[in-house]
Amino acid sequence: MYFVIRCPGCRSFTYMDHLQQRKLCPVCGEIISSQKAPVYIEVQTYAEADQIVSQLEEYLRKTRRGDLTDEEIARLRATYARWVKAHIPV
Repeated sequence: MYFVIRCPGCRSFTYMDHLQQRKLCPVCGEIISSQKAPVYIEVQTYAEADQIVSQLEEYLRKTRRGDLTDEEIARLRATYARWVKAHIPV
């Protein structure tokens, strides 16, 4: 399980394993605490986390916005949950 989070320093998206307590921001080098960083979404694999990080950065760049709304975060989580459910074999 991986958490998609944001660096409190530079505000770039990144991800960390759910067992990690700290992560060094790959952009600005700030130490990110897993207990203080808001989790935008929890995903199964690092590949999914990496893809979502890229998509979120691109979305905010295109819309020229600083962050997602609570509603957008809820939609992101719901969309991911539907995708996982559709791709898990029964």
